[in-house]
Amino acid sequence: MENRFFPEVHGNLAFGCMRLPEIGDKPDLIQTMQMVDAFLEAGFNYFDTAHGYHNGQSELALRTCLTSRHARSEFVLTDKLTAPYFKSEEEIRPFFENQLAWCGVDYFDFYLMHAQDARAYEHFRRCRAYETAFALKAEGKVRHVGLSFHDRAEVLDQILTDYPQIEVVQIQLNYLDWDSPAVESAKCYEVCVKHDKPVLVMEPVKGGHLVQLPAEAQAVFDRLGGGYSNAAYALRYCASFPQVAVVLSGMSNMDQIRDNVAVMGAFKPLDEAERAAVEQVCAVFAQQQMIPCTACHYCVYDSECPKRIKIPELFASYNRKSLTGDWNEDTYYRRVLTAEGGKASDCIECGKCEKICPQHLEIRKYLKDVAAKFEKR
Repeated sequence: MENRFFPEVHGNLAFGCMRLPEIGDKPDLIQTMQMVDAFLEAGFNYFDTAHGYHNGQSELALRTCLTSRHARSEFVLTDKLTAPYFKSEEEIRPFFENQLAWCGVDYFDFYLMHAQDARAYEHFRRCRAYETAFALKAEGKVRHVGLSFHDRAEVLDQILTDYPQIEVVQIQLNYLDWDSPAVESAKCYEVCVKHDKPVLVMEPVKGGHLVQLPAEAQAVFDRLGGGYSNAAYALRYCASFPQVAVVLSGMSNMDQIRDNVAVMGAFKPLDEAERAAVEQVCAVFAQQQMIPCTACHYCVYDSECPKRIKIPELFASYNRKSLTGDWNEDTYYRRVLTAEGGKASDCIECGKCEKICPQHLEIRKYLKDVAAKFEKR
């Protein structure tokens, strides 16, 4: 399972640790251990985390479930430097050292400048974050320096021009966002090709939107009769691009592990019929009134919503209600999501969430749509 870009990486599938199984509001460590072991036993070894994932618990979960139980040579680990956790150059190294301790390692294989957009990039430049990361690499505490990106392709081009030492770029790429004017997956991918940077793919199933498909879209894949899951088609779509080194999958249970390692362990690029089917599925989605939220939770964890609105969960409920009309969503909205406050109508339109949203969503507008659907007087 060789990786043509990075010999230390086995295969082309990564275990994204942003959506681990949970018990209450913390990762389910027992189930996560089982998933980690199954992933490694299948021959894969790349794990991806960040301090903000699971509200600070993802790194700790990896220390318990991965790094304390397996030899360092058995896994490749990526962590990230995120803007809310440093205000100056002097604060970066102490935070980095804490990350090493939280993860239980003495170096990171990949260290990414996280969630780069025009606004974040200015902060990183002002604090000499890239220069600090390159210094950490020179000291042996980081093997590869890269970035994860959420903005226009022209911004990515500028960053890679300013810092040609960057070795890898993580972008959002999936068949629904390929031609998206908000995400610009295609254009960002072409910038990576232009600068000859390997690509790490995030959100290949767009936060689950490409797993639970509208009935008309599901029928398109069913007619192929290939025996692949919806997630498998999405993963294979991403991995079919020649500049892609690794596809990250935010796996949440053992069934997802089994399906993902099976399809990527015997990877086959999409054929012509499958690509045509993907185009048809995209056409179906274009007709749906969906909120394209990927449930990354940056709007909740990093923006500190003053009304404590569970934005991703409200949007997911809205989408399910829009697709199925299920009256149970009304009960779920009332009794679970907003039982202790945080209704969509409570939004004071401060805009903190929109400033940090990787999808550049008009969250305030969408919350009004949610309120209209669930809070009818």
